[in-house]
Amino acid sequence: MKTTTILKFIWLWPPFLGAGIWVSEFSPDILSIRVDMKLRFWNKNYFGTQFGGSLFSMTDPFFALMLIEHLGKDYIVWDKSSTIDFKNPGRGKVHATFQLSQDVISQIKLQADSQDKVEPVFTVQIYDEEDVLVANLQKVLYIKRKVKS
Repeated sequence: MKTTTILKFIWLWPPFLGAGIWVSEFSPDILSIRVDMKLRFWNKNYFGTQFGGSLFSMTDPFFALMLIEHLGKDYIVWDKSSTIDFKNPGRGKVHATFQLSQDVISQIKLQADSQDKVEPVFTVQIYDEEDVLVANLQKVLYIKRKVKS
């Protein structure tokens, strides 16, 4: 399935559907993706703010999807680990924008071609409607060139 099709319909994936997470925009070259999540009764925590698990979920697959799109089928791309640092309560709609550059992609490809594996680190911030920082997220991916048989 094409990445653009996945991005248009990923909101139907049960964890995203349940949390109300959707891709609101993405660049045609898949180098930028914006994800939004409204505050609803089903994704509120005890304090009436965005549930931390939903905030974490809204950042899950996007760097991996972007790299799969750009590196192609000769590479294995997996999420390895993530950490989230909550800064302020998410009191309404929140958003995160994932961005990569061709230079970063080229560097990862060169490293994956010359090393056993590459574990690049990416960061993304989650903001509320007033652009107040809600959380910083750091994500480590595992990338390896497939062995040709």
